[in-house]
Order: sequence, then structure tokens, then C-alpha cells
Amino acid sequence: MKRGMKVLALLMVLALFAAACGDDDGGDTTAAPTQAPTTQAPATTAGGGDGGTTETTAAPMTGVSCDEPVTVGVITDQTGALAIYGSHVNRGVPLGFAYATGSDAPGDGLSVAEQTYMLDDCEIRVVFKDDQSNAELSATAARELIEIEGAEIIIGSVSSGVTATLQGIARENDVILIAAPAAATDLTGKDFDPNTFRASRSNYQDGMAICDQFVNGDGYETFVQIAPDYSFGYGGAQAYKDACEFFGGEFIADDVFAPADTTDFTSFLQPFADSDADAFLVTWAGGGFVPLLQAAIDLGVVDDDTVLGSPFVDNVVMPAFFGNAVGTTSVILYHYGAPSNPVNDYLIANMATVGGTNPDLFDADGMNAAIMVVEALRASGGAADADSLRAALEGLSFEGPKGLIEIRAEDHMAIQDMYVVTLTGFDDAGPLYDNVATVRPVPPCLLEGDFTSRCGDLPVGSLGG
Repeated sequence: MKRGMKVLALLMVLALFAAACGDDDGGDTTAAPTQAPTTQAPATTAGGGDGGTTETTAAPMTGVSCDEPVTVGVITDQTGALAIYGSHVNRGVPLGFAYATGSDAPGDGLSVAEQTYMLDDCEIRVVFKDDQSNAELSATAARELIEIEGAEIIIGSVSSGVTATLQGIARENDVILIAAPAAATDLTGKDFDPNTFRASRSNYQDGMAICDQFVNGDGYETFVQIAPDYSFGYGGAQAYKDACEFFGGEFIADDVFAPADTTDFTSFLQPFADSDADAFLVTWAGGGFVPLLQAAIDLGVVDDDTVLGSPFVDNVVMPAFFGNAVGTTSVILYHYGAPSNPVNDYLIANMATVGGTNPDLFDADGMNAAIMVVEALRASGGAADADSLRAALEGLSFEGPKGLIEIRAEDHMAIQDMYVVTLTGFDDAGPLYDNVATVRPVPPCLLEGDFTSRCGDLPVGSLGG
């Protein structure tokens, strides 16, 4: 590989801290339409629920009906440390229900705790709860939604650890959980449950997209990595190691796992001080990212001769983390200027007129989760019991702001596009990007134990099978 200096890239996945919270006007390289596009429910396909081949199906000729309203609970962080990301979901979900049901956009209702939408002759009732990214509060909210509100479907949450708690409650009560935007691979891997589906990507898809760019796009060859010592970190490290090696990279030191509450990273990063790796990969969620980065600089793991590379993040955090990185090309899971389709046009227009801002990193996930619910109900004819919804969701395909979303029947992964973009600058509204390429990572099946047989012909356990 030809290069004039040592290249070391820092991969930061969801480096979240409270200082990132604030008003978000979004970024803009794409002008928002002056009026919201006409609402039109997307075409869908639905599978038979047996993990088999997807079949194209038309909506029932008699329309959708239900004897009682279908209640959907939305649990996310409204007031906690990750509220900046919970707000994306709480904005996207109402617009998704409005779009998919052909209803009016919710006006000032983005922050209303309870909303209703009509799908033919079936009422969909949506109830929002705050979990502050706290597992106990999330469990309480889920039980209230199920036992008191009668929720048949739960959407949530921002934190992967919290979403794992919701997964157990959904299983115990035989209701459907749609994970959005939690990214831990375990949710549809070793902790797989037939009642849990993804609307958002997993960190395996993150790893595949960024490693492809790092190895094949940027020419990075050698890697080291650190991650938090719990399931999110293990899944992220596994994904990046598998993906970077699959594309031809090499890890030249053992992975390092540090406790999630670490504030002094000196001893953890010491093994990398003389590694001379091209890429330093960091999977981290929480305020620890700041002292981690400082320790990396102090030890020379990151120095003046390095190029800082990372998947890009939300519009608010981008100026703080990448203000000096204009011209950098990397991967982002969603930016409103990347996709070109009617659903994304609708999201942009209505976020501008209703939310007073541009869509951000997880707005599309919220919208996708809502569209997914509506299209599952459309396929089931309005039946909201877990058996009917599983049959509708397995193999379901629908159009969202990111284009085609395919719910893989075998393991309930959501196969979707991600974007390679070049940061061209910032304005008062946030980051500006040029689109380079659209990629569509298809991860391996990570099911274990008795569920492994569901994987069928998919690679199992790693990209190489």
C-alpha cells in the first residue's frame, strides 16, 4: 500500500455523551420540498412466517379491520443521557404512521404522549413512554403498556442493554418487539427470540460497511481495537474483526475490553502505544469516549501523523467531533441528503414543516419502525396477536426513507442501505456531504443453539461461514 505517512483511523461507534444534547437544525445539501409530498402507502411483500421464500402479496381486498384498536407502545429515552437520540425516534414514528396509513402529518403532535391513526377500518393507537435509557424504568414502562394499555407491539429503544430487557418482557407476554435503533448484534444473534424483529441496522452492518471502506477504499491494512466489556462491546468487536479480516485486513494485537465506567484508559491503551497499526477501532457508547481519546493522544496511539477516520454521526455531534476533518470520506447509516425516494422526500418535508428541523441519524429508523407495523397489520388483515404478526413480519419488505427494507425471515435482521459520503463542510444547520456510494451490507446469520437450523443457506457465525 502506498502512503506518505503512517495512517491510523479511529472508529467511533455511537460515542455519546450528555454535552451533545441541544437544539438540532440539521444539515443541508438537499433543499427540502416546499410542501409535503402526497402521502401514499408503500408497496410491500410479506412472507409466510416459516423462514422460507418471500412472496409478493397484495393488501386484502376487503381492507384492514379490527374489533378493538391495536395499541403500539413506543419506549425510548426522552429525558436521560441518550435523549438526543430518543428524540429522533419520537419524531420519526408519528411521521411513519401518518405516511403508511395515508393520514395527515401529526401537526404539533410529535411530542403528544398518545396518538391515533386509521388503517382502513382498524384504529392504531400509539402510546409513548420515557425510559431514560434505564433498564428498570424501561421494564416498568413495558409492563404498563402491556398490562394496562393493552399493547400488542412495542417499539424501542435507544440503548441496546435496555432493549435486551424489553426483549425478555416481549417474550414473557407474547407480544412483538421491534428494535429501533438499538444496534447490538445479540438481539438477533445469540439472544434471538421469535418475537423480536429489527427495523434498524445492527453493528455487524456498521462493521461491514466501515471495514469495506477502510480496507478497499482507503487501503488500511492493520488494525487494533478497544470496546466496552459488555454485550454491545463484544458484538461490535466481533463484527469489526470479522469484517475487516474478511476484506483483507489484519489485527496485530489482541482486542482490549475495558469496563463501561472506565475514566482512566492509560493501562488499557498501553498495548497499542507501539503497535504501528493503520487503524485504531473504538466501539464505545457513553461519556468515556472523551477520556479514551485523550489517553490515546497522550500515549501516541493517535498523533499528528495520523488520519482520523470514523463512521459519521448525528448532525449535532458532527461539528464537535469532525470540525477539522473536512474532506474525509466515511460511512453513515443515514443522512437525509443521501437517499433519493418519495418516502425520504416526505420525511424531509414534514420534518421541516412540523418539526422545524432536518431529519437526523435515527429519524429514518423511527419512521421505518412505524411503517413496518402498518405493513404487518396490512398483511395480517388487522390481526395483532403475536402468531399473526410473526407470520406477516418474517420476509416482509417495504419502502422507507432509506429505500427498500427487507426483514430477513431466518433471523429477523433488517437488510438496508448505508451510505459512503465525503464531508465537504458545515453551515449553521450542520454537516454538508457529497454522496460517494450506497452500500448494502448483508451480515451472516448469528443464531446459536436450537435456532441455528433457521439459518438455512446463510453463512453462519461469520462472513466466511
